[in-house]
Amino acid sequence: MPNKTIVIVNSTGRQAASLARVASAVGYTVRAQLRSTEGLVAQELEELSNVDLVEGPLEDKRLVSNLFVGAQLAFINTTFWGDEVAIGRSLADAAKKAGIKHYVYSSMPDHSIYNKGWPGLPLWSAKFTVENYVRQIGLPATFVYAGIYNNNFTSLPYPLFCMDLQKDGSFQWTAPFDPNIPLPWLDAEHDVGPAVLQLFKDGPRRWSGHRIALAFEHLTPLQVCQLFSRALSRRVKYVQERPIEIRVSIPTGYREQLEGISVLFGDHKAPYFGPDLEAKALEEARELWEGYRGIEEYAREVFPVEERLNGLTWMDEANGKGAS
Repeated sequence: MPNKTIVIVNSTGRQAASLARVASAVGYTVRAQLRSTEGLVAQELEELSNVDLVEGPLEDKRLVSNLFVGAQLAFINTTFWGDEVAIGRSLADAAKKAGIKHYVYSSMPDHSIYNKGWPGLPLWSAKFTVENYVRQIGLPATFVYAGIYNNNFTSLPYPLFCMDLQKDGSFQWTAPFDPNIPLPWLDAEHDVGPAVLQLFKDGPRRWSGHRIALAFEHLTPLQVCQLFSRALSRRVKYVQERPIEIRVSIPTGYREQLEGISVLFGDHKAPYFGPDLEAKALEEARELWEGYRGIEEYAREVFPVEERLNGLTWMDEANGKGAS
């Protein structure tokens, strides 16, 4: 049994909760920070063995200063709650002071450093700024760059990954991505935990300073729709369209992120992870974790379950409606 403690922040998020589940199951002690203990994922974490919840915001300096004391490992995926750069720096400082042995940070690229015509996506650029700070202070760290979550898809009217249910029972995905350019995909809930746990097992001697493209499939939008169609036995159509339609209220700053995605990937057709990581996407992730869940399996086994939890009932309609 591992006699080690892993600090996980924003532990109700898909990446963090995935690691908490896997690490606690194999005997690690998990110190899981979360903003609130309300909600289904928080309740699930509370019921897991070896998990100690730390409730409170990451803007709380006392919470952050005590968070890493006595721990050896940390997985950090900051969000746009608050000042992400300031929070990211304070977490790194506290981890350094506490002597964390391996710090895995969920980062993303700033495309503007590769091409003057490419916009830096604001929510990703903040993560890249924090990554550079982590490197500057000398933390033994590894940086994972997550691909597109399979779990982003929903028939609810959220922007970018809405599988819009049509009157004939088929689905339509409308997005700015080129239909024939492959994108990186992963099932965040199923695959982030095992992959990051393997990073911790291998240790900083192998992975310190390394960037890893955490994605397990490279699929074009057309291929994604074909796999969804096969899994659901329904027609699934892809439509490339810019700008991204926004039909619901979205968090502050996310509109600028969506506008940047439309320009960066729709107009400029930039590589998702940037040119440095794109060439070796999949290789290292599959080395870390061979048991990944592909998008066809996700669409068949998980997507209908998540839809039902969202109060949707299309899966109860007569089989074959809208079938291909």
